[in-house]
Parts: sequence; C-alpha cells; structure tokens
Amino acid sequence: MAHPVDVHVGKRVRHRRWLVGMTQQQLAEQVGIKFQQIQKYETGANRVSASRLWDIADALDVPVSFFFEGLEEDQKAEADGSMLPADLMGDKEALDLVRSYYAIPENQRRRLFELARVLSDVA
Repeated sequence: MAHPVDVHVGKRVRHRRWLVGMTQQQLAEQVGIKFQQIQKYETGANRVSASRLWDIADALDVPVSFFFEGLEEDQKAEADGSMLPADLMGDKEALDLVRSYYAIPENQRRRLFELARVLSDVA
C-alpha cells in the first residue's frame, strides 16, 4: 500500500501539471524519464526521490515545498472524516473550473469567490 505522503506528493504533481496544461509525456521529457514513471509518481505507487522531485519542481516552475503544501490539513481532515473527495483535483471538470476561474480578471474573480462562499454557507 502506498504511503499517504507519497500519494499526497503525487496528487500535487498531477494537480500542478494539469494547471499548467502539461501532459505526462511533456513532463517526463523535461525531467528525462519515461511517462510511465510520471504515472507511478502521480498515483503514489512509486516514491519520488529528492533529486527527481527537484527536477519536477523545476519543470513545473514551483518550489519543492509546493508538493507538501496541505499535507497536514489533509491528514487532519482524513482523521476527522471531513475530507473532500479524494481525487477532486483528479476530476477534469474540477480542473477546467479552476482554470476558468483563474482566467477571470482578479477583481471579478474576488467577487465570484465571495458569491460562491455565500452560496455554500446557505446550502
């Protein structure tokens, strides 16, 4: 069974890759490995070494710490049973929504965010 940290890091790799619109093949080529290895990293089936994570972070233009962000919160939410669906960011529709959201000018985006927050509070 995959270690929860490996799964989290893999999800963050997939999340960032999709946000920048990069395929597994493109990332693999930039890092110098086969795309199947990227698949294994993204599922947590294989652990990412420190040097490989460094290369992936460089290719995706994020600091290495990006891959660990939210780890503690995920573990707490999982323990509380209050977690969102496990592969929310693995859902193409959710990622398309996020991409569309960030394509909106910032002042309008803030207003949309506040509207969504109000609507979720009354739901």
